[in-house]
Amino acid sequence: MNIFSKIAAGLKKTKDSMMGKLEALINSFTKIDEDFFEELEELLITCDIGVETSLEICGELRKKVKEKGLTETAQLMSELKEIITEMLGEDTPIDLSAKPAVILVIGVNGAGKTTTIGKLAARYKNEGRNVLVAAADTFRAAAIDQLQVWTERAGVDIVKHEEGSDPAAVVFDAVTAAKARGMDVLICDTAGRLHNKKNLMDELKKISRIVHQQAGGCSLETLLVLDSTTGQNAVNQAKLFSETADITGIVLTKLDGTAKGGIIISIHRELGIPVKLVGVGEKLDDLQDFHARDFVDALFETETDFDYNYERLDDNNAEEEPENISEKESSEAAAGETEMSEFLTENSETEDVTEETEEEVPETEEAAQNTEQEKKSLKDGKFGFLFKEITFGKKNKETEADDE
Repeated sequence: MNIFSKIAAGLKKTKDSMMGKLEALINSFTKIDEDFFEELEELLITCDIGVETSLEICGELRKKVKEKGLTETAQLMSELKEIITEMLGEDTPIDLSAKPAVILVIGVNGAGKTTTIGKLAARYKNEGRNVLVAAADTFRAAAIDQLQVWTERAGVDIVKHEEGSDPAAVVFDAVTAAKARGMDVLICDTAGRLHNKKNLMDELKKISRIVHQQAGGCSLETLLVLDSTTGQNAVNQAKLFSETADITGIVLTKLDGTAKGGIIISIHRELGIPVKLVGVGEKLDDLQDFHARDFVDALFETETDFDYNYERLDDNNAEEEPENISEKESSEAAAGETEMSEFLTENSETEDVTEETEEEVPETEEAAQNTEQEKKSLKDGKFGFLFKEITFGKKNKETEADDE
């Protein structure tokens, strides 16, 4: 399965929900009027695109309708696709240009931080990079052990302290070690925190300062991990975290398990923070780089544009093959009809001959006894009930004939 296939499969729930509602709305209106736009705004908001972004999309659509003189709602799907593509803008990959590239991973507990770190470490390791992981989540019980399992699975080194130690000290030691060992990538885990936990948010500020001081001249990314199943709550988290940390990108996890993938659009538009990675499954290679055009294509493409393997159809082949098949089927059908008619003719003649022969040949006493024994065995055997029904029906017919 290629990258586009994974994105398309991961967006299936979002596509089925959002696009199903959108198509139903477009089909229910025959003309473009204010009632249609009001329904469209409400629909987009319910699809977790957000109020501000939904109003902006409808505003841009109104402009295009006026500029192009569109009159039918069926013409709007392609316009909506173009508007959303423009909103998402250009792709922004993770910056790994200067060594060591430091990636600070933040977010609330349960969003998928540890899993994201493990998958990232395995990915960069497979690409031939030297990777180091810092276990700076010293608050949550067993967080260090859990991260160590992931690093062992990925085959990378880890820097850790005792549980309950200073997270900023772990990050400081990890940055120093990464520079000394000539590592390509340093991924730093942090404690999961809520926006209303002031002490943890202050700790995050401290870690950010240390990273900026110690990793001067290095590539630096601060990735906020968000659970896509939380919908607009994830957008609110991003707003509050951005007040504390200089977030450079979003990792949107569990996209395959929700119909709320529309938050990608509102995150881009309302926060100005690019989505850099999306999680579309539980396997190591299910953490994918986010590509805006692939996202929009997967969201808007219909089943006629792709088959179930998400490979584009060849129109020429699609037209030629049915013709060849139909010719072959027609010739086989004609031959089959001829053979069937010959077979029926032969069998009908054979049956007539058999009936005549049975009437002419008299039945001997020994044959009659054998026949009676066979009947008795049928009556007493496994299919006795069937024999009785047949016999009973035969007697009824004989009785009717005598009465006549």
